[in-house]
Formats: sequence, structure tokens, C-alpha cells
Amino acid sequence: MRRLAPSLLVALALLAACGGTDDGAADAGGPTALEIALWPAGEGQGTAVLATLTCDPAGGDLPDPAAACAALAAEADALEPVGPDIACTEIYGGPEQARITGTLAGARVDASLGRGNGCEIDRWERLRPLLPAYEPVPL
Repeated sequence: MRRLAPSLLVALALLAACGGTDDGAADAGGPTALEIALWPAGEGQGTAVLATLTCDPAGGDLPDPAAACAALAAEADALEPVGPDIACTEIYGGPEQARITGTLAGARVDASLGRGNGCEIDRWERLRPLLPAYEPVPL
């Protein structure tokens, strides 16, 4: 996975602190265009639920693209994987997995999400507005 440059994260944080644009887009240097794939039963298990998101202006086929762009501006750091030195609770949140690819403010994004422990569940919840609607698999 390619990491976002620290300067991009700072720019996105400043944009979020200033209120962003009218639609909540994270436009700090280029376009935001993302493709999201979500597997309710885990990656490779069944059919993926697919969605797209663009910001500035907010668009795509998520239920609320403006809210997704605002969440992205506020929570861009949740696209980063959990560091190896972070202690996470051993809580299993479900088999769901997602992959977000494309560009965020012109920077390449390739993020994988899951619900395998407390840290991953936190990332999932922070980015929930970017995820397409799906039927959860019963635990």
C-alpha cells in the first residue's frame, strides 16, 4: 500500500479544520476520485458491493456523497494502516472487508479495511460514510 505523504495529511487536516469546501471535498492539490469494493463475507467471498466517490463537486453512487467527502476530509488518516507498534483490542467485529483505491487530492490511495480487531473496527467506523450499503453477515 502506498502511504499518503505527511504534507498531504497536514493539508487535509487544515482543510478539515477550516471547514473545507461547500461540499466537504478534500481538494488539497488535485482530484479526489475513489472506487470502493466491499465484501460483506470477506474478500473473495461472494460478490463485492461496488461504489464510486468524487469530491469537488461531490458525486458518485454512494447514498450521500457530500457526507462521504466530509468524512474523508476529516478522517483521511484512517486510510493509513494501523502501525505495528499500536496495541489493539482483540475484538472481532465481523468478516467484512473493503478496499478503497483511486486518488485523494491527487495522491494515489490503496487502502484495505477490515473488522478483525479494535483498531481496524475504529478505522472502519471512521470511514463508514465512504462504504456502500450492505447486508451484514450474522456473527
